[in-house]
Amino acid sequence: MLGAEDVLDPPPRRVLVAGTTGVGKTTTAGRIARALGIPHTEIDSLFHGRDWEPRPTFEADVDAYSAEPAWVTEWQYSQVRAMLAARADTLVWLDLPVPVAFWRLLRRTVRRRVRRIELWNGNVEPPLWTFFTNRDHIIRWGMRTRRKMQQMVPAVERTAPHLRIVRLRSRADVDAWVDRLLRPSE
Repeated sequence: MLGAEDVLDPPPRRVLVAGTTGVGKTTTAGRIARALGIPHTEIDSLFHGRDWEPRPTFEADVDAYSAEPAWVTEWQYSQVRAMLAARADTLVWLDLPVPVAFWRLLRRTVRRRVRRIELWNGNVEPPLWTFFTNRDHIIRWGMRTRRKMQQMVPAVERTAPHLRIVRLRSRADVDAWVDRLLRPSE
């Protein structure tokens, strides 16, 4: 497993960003895509249809973009994880401390709800009170699955040995690693 100080040679071309809910996968994926000059596909936008219903073309859409020579996306959704891992060359694991991840998730969820920010295909965060009534409310989901990657990443390391896995444990690690993508010779 690699860390923030490691330079990848050759540079990544097919990148997965893994981490718990709310840790910053999409933001980091976008930064990586811009640094490398390759497309970022936000996987949530392909999965969620109107009224949070899964889109019937989800797997075909993921199959199509992940067959391309260069891309960045988030490593989510069990039905496509294996395909993405088989096609990727690099997995960036955002392994931030649980309190940091939880605070980011809470802040993001409240901001999205209060501002009624449209997410994907017309969806907005549900009312905050649904935290108490919906077992799958995003904050409850984040709390329940907060340690999921600690099992999944080592498992994919065994099943997809071609993947270069970069483990980033802080915002400073993320910043340093993305900056290094912009200046690969350092």
